[in-house]
Amino acid sequence: MKKRIGVHLGTAGGASNAVERAKEIGASTFQIFSSSPRMWRSPKIDPAQAERMRTLRAKLDVGPLVIHTSYLVNVCSQTAEIRDKSVAAFRGEIERALTLGAEFLVLHPGSWKGMTRNEGLKLAAESIAKAIDGLPWQGTDFSILIENTAGSECSLGGNFEQVAELVLRLKTHAPVGVCLDTCHTHVSGYDIVTAEGYADTITQADITFGVDAVRVWHCNDAKAARGSKLDRHEHIGQGNIGVEPFRWLLRDPRFADCAFIAETPNDEPGDEERNVRVLQSLVK
Repeated sequence: MKKRIGVHLGTAGGASNAVERAKEIGASTFQIFSSSPRMWRSPKIDPAQAERMRTLRAKLDVGPLVIHTSYLVNVCSQTAEIRDKSVAAFRGEIERALTLGAEFLVLHPGSWKGMTRNEGLKLAAESIAKAIDGLPWQGTDFSILIENTAGSECSLGGNFEQVAELVLRLKTHAPVGVCLDTCHTHVSGYDIVTAEGYADTITQADITFGVDAVRVWHCNDAKAARGSKLDRHEHIGQGNIGVEPFRWLLRDPRFADCAFIAETPNDEPGDEERNVRVLQSLVK
């Protein structure tokens, strides 16, 4: 089966242009924002763009399509106003994902600052269930993916147990799975740099939410040290993780059906393609 390797891409000129851009740089999957990640209000998707997206993806064999939720969304905010805005914004994210035919919508669970962690988990699950209620996801390949976070104070999802608990709470309300980020995993304190540590970390993931729940890996090297809680992405093989753990990951048969997507810095022209090529070189 073809290994699905890609990168987060911009959508200048229309979301469907990202499909052609992915093909140009040799990517077989990709991730986008479906609207500005820093604005609450978002326009509806142009039906022509959605149709072109579906047509191009089928023609060029590019997929799955992963959409990353806006950074503003905080489904477990202690502030009712922000939480209501987040539910509305996340509902819009789901609507746009369904319109574009995206398989996956990645969500950072948010911050429970001002509450207990358990209160945050409860609010996050309730907010996500409310956002998807009544939307026509049944019969599609669509899933919401809970992403593990860098583990900063009050950030939900900073360990596998929190991700697992949120997935468990949502299973009766929504199609749900997991997105794991290599940088977040590393800086939150898990060892993926040594062979023994990688094996133990994946075992912990399997014990908590199950490796079958992982549908997407965000492949990012880390500027910061293990356990630092600092979410700073680096080019593949140029950070504190190094190249070898990505080789183990890409060759791990337990993740054979996953999409591997780089969210690495775009400092210079060609960076997107370079990071995709590095990941592809590690498969062989």
